[in-house]
Amino acid sequence: MQDIHTSFADLGLSDTMINALERKGFETPSPIQSLVIPEFLREKANIIGQAQTGTGKTAAFSIPILETITTGSGKIKALILAPTRELANQVSDEIYSLIGDKKLRVLPVYGGSSIEHQIKNIKRGVDIVVGTPGRIIDLLERKILVLKDLEFFVLDEADEMLNMGFIDDIEQILKVSNPDEQKMLFFSATMAPSILSIAKKYMGQYKILKVESKETTTDLTEQIYFEVRESDKFEALCRVLDFERDFYGIVFARTKQDTNEITDRLKSRGYDADAIHGDVSQVMRNRTLESFKKKTINILVATDVAARGIDVNNLTHVINYSIPGEAESYVHRIGRTGRAGKKGVAITFVTPRESYQISRIGRAAKANIKLQKAPSIDEVIVAKKETLDAIISEIIAEKDHIGYLDIANDLLAKNEPQAVLAALLRNVYNDEFMPSGYQEIAEVTRGNDRSGRNGNRSDGRDRDRDRKNPDENRNWRGNERDGNRYINGNVEDDTRLFVAMGRQDGTTVRSLLEFLHTKAKTPARKVKDVRILDSFSFITVPFDEAEHIMRTINNDKTRKPLISKAKR
Repeated sequence: MQDIHTSFADLGLSDTMINALERKGFETPSPIQSLVIPEFLREKANIIGQAQTGTGKTAAFSIPILETITTGSGKIKALILAPTRELANQVSDEIYSLIGDKKLRVLPVYGGSSIEHQIKNIKRGVDIVVGTPGRIIDLLERKILVLKDLEFFVLDEADEMLNMGFIDDIEQILKVSNPDEQKMLFFSATMAPSILSIAKKYMGQYKILKVESKETTTDLTEQIYFEVRESDKFEALCRVLDFERDFYGIVFARTKQDTNEITDRLKSRGYDADAIHGDVSQVMRNRTLESFKKKTINILVATDVAARGIDVNNLTHVINYSIPGEAESYVHRIGRTGRAGKKGVAITFVTPRESYQISRIGRAAKANIKLQKAPSIDEVIVAKKETLDAIISEIIAEKDHIGYLDIANDLLAKNEPQAVLAALLRNVYNDEFMPSGYQEIAEVTRGNDRSGRNGNRSDGRDRDRDRKNPDENRNWRGNERDGNRYINGNVEDDTRLFVAMGRQDGTTVRSLLEFLHTKAKTPARKVKDVRILDSFSFITVPFDEAEHIMRTINNDKTRKPLISKAKR
């Protein structure tokens, strides 16, 4: 049984390090820090540390390296591999914050940033390099990185790097490092066989230091799930966003395309959202993350990999729009809320055929994930009214309305007070408080997708279509005819339209909405489910509005119609 230390002073750290930790506000070591730091300082052993994201792993390997690294040589003494650019930057910043008065230079290197600039910095002399595998190999092949003097080799988020297919890159780097002299530290949330295989091949003797499972999840996170059809997930997401007054969270999606689609649809409804994934440039990623941390945007849509390295302690929610494949991934995701003593909520959207999966995840993660229903339309409207009441009361209490009293008095002199207020609300909020702005979410019962009972016979057919072409059918379920959506034989009021303009034409959600308003006077509030693809787009509008749009915009009979009803 390993000792758990209750203060950094107990770990045998230098006064310089203790002072650096105090400046950062760190008072007591986390469980993984308590295990790894004294073990490494005492024996300088090769170590595999197992703990979840958000448990202080970066300091667990940074502190002992900084306490024992050879200084003043100008040669690379420590190499830290990280799976993403964000995590490389985060690790680099963490190390710098702990250096104190030591003369050490730390350099993050990764793709998407100037390799020439990184080469210049390395040639000037660097002690610690933090980088992604691809850029490290680039620099090795150019003979810029020299690892023969390496004292420390760290593999951070080892399980994630192996999941991302970096195993060959990692082995290639290890072969040219200094295996006989360097000490190795692997950190991982799970103990996959592939990790142990690399450890046996390159580490020699090593110790596994594991945080007990009771430390890997937080009691401050309420964990719930909604059972909804795939086609109702976006509606469920909007209800959560509107029901919670101060939502500030991450929405996890499975693929890059999913993140773009969800973000576009959120923006089309007026939410402050943005996306990060592997195809987003480093400049845009930094800009988006900065906006998120400043709460300029309150919704970040991300893939698992892109979210690595995001360190925000005050998230209110984590939404699993797509259910994670493994319990470890689930714990990684929800661990981003319920931090720093603040409560958080983790919500997972589960389709009926995924119900077994959420049960398996709950058992593996030792988590109590409760089944709940998404907020009803009435509950959402009531919550929005309460928010509006609170905002107005706050403005009045702060006397921030004084500048508008003359206008108010003039309007009240000409009209009934209730009519004036209602007209102002209508002008500002359009249909935001109208139940018609929300779609019904179908009641889901176990077995619908398998047996076709309870009138949902079409769901089984859609599941087969999704397997063949999931992208084509992502937003639609049921038989489609002439662009109208049919479910259980009943035609709905909305119409799906095909627009012969896409990204390659410079079309964005905003430009398409402006085009519709300019050409057909269609208000943005009537346009839903906007999806921009490379060469064409899709929108959903009320049936009557669809007929008006096509008549107005397709008035040139000599050309192929620009907008038409979407076909199956």
